[in-house]
Amino acid sequence: MDVKDSNGTILKEGDTVHVIKDLKVKGSSTVLKRGTVIRGIHLTDNPDEIEGRTDKVKGLVLKTMFLKKG
Repeated sequence: MDVKDSNGTILKEGDTVHVIKDLKVKGSSTVLKRGTVIRGIHLTDNPDEIEGRTDKVKGLVLKTMFLKKG
């Protein structure tokens, strides 16, 4: 099962991705700004989601439609 970013590029475990749209983080007042880099992603059982972390927020689950491979 392939996990693809917003452009259709296949994502692999440990890739670096960029956020393409400002995203509010549920349960927090933090906003992930467009262009935020997420390094070392972890693939989940759901092909539409990945796990990652930023300097400010740990344990993020992000939809792949808001990401592009960096």
